[in-house]
Amino acid sequence: MERSRIAVAGASGLIGSALVRSLAADGHEVVRLVRRASHGADEVCWDPEGQYVDATALAGCDVVVNLAGAGVGDHRWTDAYKKRVRDSRVLGTAALAEAICALDDPPRVFVNGSAIGFYGETGERVVDEDAPPGEGFLPTLCVMWEEAAAPIREAGIRTVLARTGLVVARGGGAWGRLFPLFRAGLGGRLGDGRQYWSYIALHDEVAALRHLIDTDGLSGPFNLTAPQPLTNREITEAMGRVLHRPTAFAVPAPVLRTVLGEMAGDVLGSQRVVPKRLLESGFTFAFPGIEDAIRAALG
Repeated sequence: MERSRIAVAGASGLIGSALVRSLAADGHEVVRLVRRASHGADEVCWDPEGQYVDATALAGCDVVVNLAGAGVGDHRWTDAYKKRVRDSRVLGTAALAEAICALDDPPRVFVNGSAIGFYGETGERVVDEDAPPGEGFLPTLCVMWEEAAAPIREAGIRTVLARTGLVVARGGGAWGRLFPLFRAGLGGRLGDGRQYWSYIALHDEVAALRHLIDTDGLSGPFNLTAPQPLTNREITEAMGRVLHRPTAFAVPAPVLRTVLGEMAGDVLGSQRVVPKRLLESGFTFAFPGIEDAIRAALG
C-alpha cells in the first residue's frame, strides 16, 4: 500500500499499539485518537462515551481503524461495568460514524473492531461468518457495535468488521494473564477443558488487519482466528510443553462462577470459530498452530 494517513482509535491497547508500530515502521502516517487534548498533528482528541470526536482532524485520512473499548475481562461484570463496556464501543463507533460521514473527503476504508463473542456458545459446532449471532451479553454487544458502523457503509465507504478471537500475546488480553500462571507451574484447564478456544497470534492479528485495509473489495465481517480452533485442554497441554511446566492444576467450573460471576459463562463457553472469509481472501497465517503462536508471543 502507498504511504497513507491512517487514524487509529484504541491505539494504546494490545492490538492497537502493535498495529501502530507496524504501520509506522512501513512509513505510514499514523494519527492516534486520544482521550485528552491533542498534542500535535499525530493526535486527534475524542471522547467515545461522550460521543465527541474532532472531525476536522480526521480530514485527509485514507483509513480509519476503530479498536477502542473498555476491556471485557478487566473487571467483574456488574451492571455498571457492562454499561461501560457497551458504551465505550457502541457510542464511540457512532461518534466516529457521524464524524466520518460529515467529511467532504471521507476515508476510503473503515475497519471496525468486533469479536467472535458475536456467535455466543457454539459447542462443538464449527461456525464461520455466515452464522447468526448468539444470545447473551457479548453477542448483543457485538451486534450493537457492528450496527453502529452501518452509516459509514451506507455512505459508500468500504467497511470491514474484524471479529477477533483470543489473541496470543504476553502484553495483555487473556494470554497476558495465563503466561505468568503457567510460568509459575500453576497453569491448568478451566472447567472440564472441553470448550473450544479460537485463538490468533498477535503477529497474525496485525497482519490480517493490514490485509483487510490493503485489499480492495473486502468488506463485511471477517473472523480473525487461526484456522484450527482447539479445546482448552489441548491449549493447556501446549502451554505446558512450550513452557516446560506441569499443567496438573484445574479450576472447577463452580469456582470460576463464584469468582467471575456472569463472565464465567464466556470463559467456560465453547466457540469453535473459523476464518473462512479471511482464508478465501488469500490471507496466509504465519503462526497457525498453537505452539508456534505461543513461541511467537514469547519471542
